[in-house]
Amino acid sequence: MAAPGHEVGRLMRRPEFLAVAGTRRKHVAPGLILQVRRHDDRQRPADGGPPIRLGLTASRKVGNAVVRNRARRRLREAARQILTVHAAPGHDFVLVARGGTAERPWTDLLGDLTAGLKRLGLWREAEG
Repeated sequence: MAAPGHEVGRLMRRPEFLAVAGTRRKHVAPGLILQVRRHDDRQRPADGGPPIRLGLTASRKVGNAVVRNRARRRLREAARQILTVHAAPGHDFVLVARGGTAERPWTDLLGDLTAGLKRLGLWREAEG
């Protein structure tokens, strides 16, 4: 069952990830790095597309393939729980896994994402 809130699209092409990283607007936490970019005329979802897009990445520094996949799965679920409900629409987000992402306690990982949204001014209270 999907969480109520905004639909989340995916960033899939390298230039999309680079555009988000190029804004240099980010929050670094022990469990993740949150990078953000506001939609503009140059790069945004198609008309009628999702108001929020998400990209996930985990480099080899995080660990072997099993650890990287686990880290990405955890970040995807954290984004599903937090971003769909509390993220301001009209932005692209990239979650970068860190060395401790796969083992970090779940509540701390959710707290890292929440703190990042609040610090970047993109937190909104749940509707309804």
